Amino acid sequence: MRSLLRGMPRLALGGVPVERAGDARLAWRKLGARPSKIEVISDFAGGESIPYAHSADGGGFAPPVSWIGAPQKAQSLALVVEDPDAPTPNPFVHWLVYGIPPQAQSAGAALAGGAQQGRNSMLRPGWTGCAPPRGDHAHRYVFQLFALDRAPQLIGRVGRSALLEAMRGRIIGLGLLIGTYRR
Repeated sequence: MRSLLRGMPRLALGGVPVERAGDARLAWRKLGARPSKIEVISDFAGGESIPYAHSADGGGFAPPVSWIGAPQKAQSLALVVEDPDAPTPNPFVHWLVYGIPPQAQSAGAALAGGAQQGRNSMLRPGWTGCAPPRGDHAHRYVFQLFALDRAPQLIGRVGRSALLEAMRGRIIGLGLLIGTYRR
Protein backbone atom coordinates (compact mmCIF):
# COMPACT_ATOMS: atom_id res chain seq x y z
CA MET A 1 0.00 0.00 0.00
CA ARG A 2 2.84 2.37 0.91
CA SER A 3 4.32 1.74 -2.51
CA LEU A 4 1.09 2.75 -4.23
CA LEU A 5 0.58 5.86 -2.10
CA ARG A 6 4.09 7.19 -2.80
CA GLY A 7 3.32 7.38 -6.54
CA MET A 8 -0.19 8.77 -6.14
CA PRO A 9 0.49 12.50 -5.59
CA ARG A 10 2.25 12.89 -8.92
CA LEU A 11 -0.45 10.86 -10.69
CA ALA A 12 -3.26 12.89 -9.10
CA LEU A 13 -1.66 16.22 -9.95
CA GLY A 14 -0.77 15.19 -13.47
CA GLY A 15 2.51 14.22 -15.00
CA VAL A 16 4.56 11.09 -14.95
CA PRO A 17 6.10 10.04 -11.64
CA VAL A 18 9.88 10.09 -11.40
CA GLU A 19 10.30 7.01 -9.22
CA ARG A 20 10.05 3.59 -10.87
CA ALA A 21 10.24 0.14 -9.31
CA GLY A 22 12.73 -1.25 -11.85
CA ASP A 23 13.77 -4.75 -12.88
CA ALA A 24 15.95 -5.36 -9.82
CA ARG A 25 12.86 -5.41 -7.61
CA LEU A 26 10.93 -8.02 -9.62
CA ALA A 27 10.08 -11.15 -7.61
CA TRP A 28 12.38 -13.48 -9.56
CA ARG A 29 15.34 -11.14 -9.11
CA LYS A 30 14.68 -10.56 -5.41
CA LEU A 31 14.58 -14.33 -4.91
CA GLY A 32 17.74 -14.96 -6.94
CA ALA A 33 15.93 -17.31 -9.34
CA ARG A 34 17.14 -18.05 -12.85
CA PRO A 35 14.93 -18.70 -15.86
CA SER A 36 14.68 -22.39 -16.78
CA LYS A 37 12.94 -24.36 -19.51
CA ILE A 38 9.41 -23.54 -18.41
CA GLU A 39 7.53 -21.82 -21.23
CA VAL A 40 4.76 -19.43 -20.20
CA ILE A 41 2.06 -18.87 -22.84
CA SER A 42 -0.83 -16.40 -23.18
CA ASP A 43 -2.87 -14.72 -25.91
CA PHE A 44 0.09 -12.48 -26.73
CA ALA A 45 3.67 -13.38 -27.63
CA GLY A 46 6.66 -12.31 -25.56
CA GLY A 47 7.46 -8.64 -26.08
CA GLU A 48 4.12 -7.94 -27.75
CA SER A 49 1.22 -5.80 -26.59
CA ILE A 50 -1.23 -7.31 -24.12
CA PRO A 51 -4.77 -7.31 -25.59
CA TYR A 52 -7.03 -4.40 -24.62
CA ALA A 53 -9.51 -6.76 -22.91
CA HIS A 54 -6.94 -7.37 -20.14
CA SER A 55 -6.55 -3.65 -19.40
CA ALA A 56 -8.50 -1.65 -16.84
CA ASP A 57 -10.03 0.26 -19.77
CA GLY A 58 -11.08 -2.88 -21.64
CA GLY A 59 -12.88 -4.79 -18.93
CA GLY A 60 -9.92 -6.02 -16.91
CA PHE A 61 -10.34 -9.68 -17.81
CA ALA A 62 -7.50 -11.90 -16.60
CA PRO A 63 -5.33 -13.11 -19.47
CA PRO A 64 -5.31 -16.84 -20.16
CA VAL A 65 -1.99 -18.13 -18.82
CA SER A 66 -0.71 -21.64 -19.46
CA TRP A 67 2.69 -23.30 -19.37
CA ILE A 68 4.70 -26.30 -20.45
CA GLY A 69 7.93 -27.73 -19.13
CA ALA A 70 7.48 -27.52 -15.36
CA PRO A 71 10.06 -29.73 -13.61
CA GLN A 72 8.90 -33.24 -12.68
CA LYS A 73 10.10 -32.66 -9.10
CA ALA A 74 7.83 -29.63 -8.64
CA GLN A 75 5.37 -29.99 -5.77
CA SER A 76 3.66 -26.65 -6.40
CA LEU A 77 3.65 -23.68 -8.77
CA ALA A 78 3.10 -19.98 -8.17
CA LEU A 79 2.33 -17.18 -10.63
CA VAL A 80 3.40 -13.60 -9.92
CA VAL A 81 2.59 -10.84 -12.43
CA GLU A 82 4.29 -7.49 -11.85
CA ASP A 83 4.82 -4.14 -13.58
CA PRO A 84 8.41 -2.97 -12.94
CA ASP A 85 7.73 0.31 -14.79
CA ALA A 86 5.11 1.34 -12.24
CA PRO A 87 5.52 4.77 -10.65
CA THR A 88 6.04 3.15 -7.26
CA PRO A 89 9.08 2.00 -5.26
CA ASN A 90 8.16 -1.68 -5.73
CA PRO A 91 6.66 -3.35 -8.78
CA PHE A 92 2.89 -3.03 -9.05
CA VAL A 93 1.44 -6.49 -8.41
CA HIS A 94 -1.26 -7.39 -10.93
CA TRP A 95 -1.83 -11.01 -9.96
CA LEU A 96 -0.70 -13.59 -7.40
CA VAL A 97 -1.75 -17.22 -7.75
CA TYR A 98 -0.19 -19.82 -5.45
CA GLY A 99 -0.75 -23.39 -4.37
CA ILE A 100 -1.04 -24.38 -8.02
CA PRO A 101 -0.99 -28.18 -8.35
CA PRO A 102 2.06 -29.25 -10.39
CA GLN A 103 -0.11 -31.18 -12.86
CA ALA A 104 -2.15 -28.05 -13.71
CA GLN A 105 -1.27 -26.56 -17.07
CA SER A 106 -3.08 -23.24 -16.84
CA ALA A 107 -4.06 -20.61 -14.29
CA GLY A 108 -7.74 -21.22 -15.02
CA ALA A 109 -7.46 -24.96 -14.34
CA ALA A 110 -5.37 -24.27 -11.24
CA LEU A 111 -7.99 -21.92 -9.78
CA ALA A 112 -10.72 -24.44 -10.51
CA GLY A 113 -8.54 -27.05 -8.77
CA GLY A 114 -8.10 -25.12 -5.54
CA ALA A 115 -5.20 -22.73 -6.12
CA GLN A 116 -5.41 -19.48 -4.16
CA GLN A 117 -5.26 -15.88 -5.36
CA GLY A 118 -3.30 -13.48 -3.20
CA ARG A 119 -3.84 -9.74 -2.86
CA ASN A 120 -2.66 -7.58 -5.72
CA SER A 121 -1.47 -3.98 -5.25
CA MET A 122 -5.10 -2.87 -5.08
CA LEU A 123 -5.42 -5.14 -2.01
CA ARG A 124 -7.91 -7.42 -3.76
CA PRO A 125 -7.60 -11.02 -4.88
CA GLY A 126 -7.49 -11.67 -8.61
CA TRP A 127 -6.22 -9.86 -11.68
CA THR A 128 -5.95 -6.08 -11.81
CA GLY A 129 -6.08 -4.83 -15.40
CA CYS A 130 -3.16 -3.01 -17.01
CA ALA A 131 -3.48 0.74 -16.40
CA PRO A 132 -0.22 2.65 -16.82
CA PRO A 133 -0.48 6.44 -16.40
CA ARG A 134 -1.83 8.16 -19.51
CA GLY A 135 0.98 9.62 -21.57
CA ASP A 136 3.59 7.31 -20.04
CA HIS A 137 5.67 4.95 -22.16
CA ALA A 138 4.53 1.36 -22.64
CA HIS A 139 4.82 -0.56 -19.38
CA ARG A 140 6.12 -4.11 -19.20
CA TYR A 141 4.10 -6.79 -17.44
CA VAL A 142 6.28 -9.67 -16.26
CA PHE A 143 4.50 -13.01 -15.85
CA GLN A 144 6.71 -15.13 -13.56
CA LEU A 145 5.84 -18.80 -13.05
CA PHE A 146 7.78 -20.38 -10.20
CA ALA A 147 8.15 -24.15 -9.76
CA LEU A 148 8.63 -24.99 -6.08
CA ASP A 149 9.94 -28.06 -4.27
CA ARG A 150 7.04 -27.78 -1.81
CA ALA A 151 3.77 -25.88 -1.57
CA PRO A 152 3.91 -22.62 0.38
CA GLN A 153 2.16 -22.89 3.74
CA LEU A 154 0.07 -19.73 3.69
CA ILE A 155 -3.21 -18.85 5.34
CA GLY A 156 -5.75 -16.41 3.93
CA ARG A 157 -5.29 -13.89 1.14
CA VAL A 158 -1.61 -13.09 1.40
CA GLY A 159 0.27 -10.37 -0.42
CA ARG A 160 3.53 -10.28 -2.35
CA SER A 161 5.88 -10.08 0.65
CA ALA A 162 4.42 -13.13 2.41
CA LEU A 163 4.36 -15.17 -0.80
CA LEU A 164 7.94 -14.31 -1.71
CA GLU A 165 9.12 -15.16 1.80
CA ALA A 166 7.32 -18.53 1.62
CA MET A 167 8.99 -19.28 -1.74
CA ARG A 168 12.51 -18.26 -0.68
CA GLY A 169 14.91 -21.21 -1.06
CA ARG A 170 12.21 -23.41 -2.64
CA ILE A 171 12.46 -22.45 -6.33
CA ILE A 172 13.49 -25.23 -8.72
CA GLY A 173 12.30 -23.68 -11.98
CA LEU A 174 11.17 -20.38 -13.47
CA GLY A 175 9.33 -19.38 -16.61
CA LEU A 176 8.95 -15.78 -17.81
CA LEU A 177 6.66 -14.04 -20.27
CA ILE A 178 6.77 -10.28 -20.77
CA GLY A 179 3.98 -8.33 -22.43
CA THR A 180 3.57 -4.58 -22.83
CA TYR A 181 0.68 -2.15 -22.59
CA ARG A 182 0.33 1.58 -23.24
CA ARG A 183 -2.72 3.76 -22.93
